[in-house]
Amino acid sequence: MADYATPAQTNQPRVALITGAAQGIGRAIALRLAEDGLDITITDLKLQRTNLDSVADKVRATGRRCLVLECDISQEEEVQRMVQATVQEFNSLDVMVANAGRILVKPMVDSTLADFDRIFNTNVRGTFLCLRAAAQAMIEQGRGGRIISASSVLGKKGMSFNSIYCASKSAIRSFIQALASEVGSHGITVNAYAPGPVDTLLLRDSADEFAKQVGLPDGKTFIQGYQANAALARIGTPEDIANIVSFLAGKDSAYITGQTITVDGGSWMD
Repeated sequence: MADYATPAQTNQPRVALITGAAQGIGRAIALRLAEDGLDITITDLKLQRTNLDSVADKVRATGRRCLVLECDISQEEEVQRMVQATVQEFNSLDVMVANAGRILVKPMVDSTLADFDRIFNTNVRGTFLCLRAAAQAMIEQGRGGRIISASSVLGKKGMSFNSIYCASKSAIRSFIQALASEVGSHGITVNAYAPGPVDTLLLRDSADEFAKQVGLPDGKTFIQGYQANAALARIGTPEDIANIVSFLAGKDSAYITGQTITVDGGSWMD
């Protein structure tokens, strides 16, 4: 079995690639892994380029190198180029964080095939492409690695008005379990994080839409209700999620694979 803890060259920093890194959870993950001493590739859609460049500046301020790429993860050629560019730039890919995703708040009876395709193209097709490309690169390198993906607590327990999103995040759990079994002999671990509500622009937008669907005054009321039911009585921060990714990306998680770890302040316990 490959020894993940030993880079090809002892003086070569480990390298992480993070998708959906322009803001929110992805941004926090990029900054945390840079603080952990990794060189970083950050990617997002072209329209997020200004935000990506801002994240890159902060990564470089830690003393780490940072490669900025525009990538639509639903496109196979773009994902392949993203991974190839990372390996070419840094001569390594040690950690893949497939963080990019979309959400839809809408009753199933009103949802369209266009809604379904839009969510699944990113959350399922895109994640598949990222996991596959990362696994191929790490197997070729022959020294193991860490593959980490974004699921959701809603991938473990369905929620009204989120049917398509829930199904997409549940699919990621299955990807993680199957891939972990396939690549374990190569010293590669495969895990996912499953956030509950996290204080991001994505949450605020989706909470407002959910409030409309259930007749609440606004998204703030929905978030307050969640906080009241969580054991820790708060919603998450992007840094809370970055903390678990840091652990899964490091040597102390070497005996954990195939797991989707809930990070939701104790609102739903499995």
